[in-house]
Amino acid sequence: MTRIAVLISGSGTNLQAIIDAVAAGKLPGVEIAVVVSNRKTAYGLERARQAGIPTEYASLGAYRRAGGTRREYDKDLADMLQNRYKVEWVVQAGWMHLFSMAFLKHYPGQVINLHPALPGIFPGMHAIERAWHAYRRGELGHTGVMVHLVPDEGVDDGPVIAQQTVPIHDGDTLESLEARVHETEHRLLVRALRELLCQT
Repeated sequence: MTRIAVLISGSGTNLQAIIDAVAAGKLPGVEIAVVVSNRKTAYGLERARQAGIPTEYASLGAYRRAGGTRREYDKDLADMLQNRYKVEWVVQAGWMHLFSMAFLKHYPGQVINLHPALPGIFPGMHAIERAWHAYRRGELGHTGVMVHLVPDEGVDDGPVIAQQTVPIHDGDTLESLEARVHETEHRLLVRALRELLCQT
């Protein structure tokens, strides 16, 4: 059994896609060992609880208020995942925190990130909104989604596992484009995890 941690910061729709895929047997041999959020009110924590999955709230702000550093936070989080939950792979599914090497060195080649843009385009935050505005300026005709490994502290630029183009239509609003990108994320993330983690 391959034990994964899913890291979230928000509503957890991509987490739900993984939960559903595991329940349906589409990710054979994969177990969600824990769901971690850096936001206490993230609805993804409730999704995990409803599925009977352990949860952890890990606040960087609390570390900083206590005089700690980002690197100490990263190290302690990695230690918790390894020692308490025996996690082998880490999946960032809407996790709004850029890890330092203090975390990544504990999981070399074993951190997976989902990003709502194609490789090399719109790294960082607000990628869907930036793509929509670029389309309205006539600068591009599509956006996309990628799943990639996180080997270092670069932003959304690790080795690509899977990618898929998402067209932008003339009648699109930002909301309709976001919905289509998120639907693509759910499918692509599960497909990438199956290809990477499942041997059957």
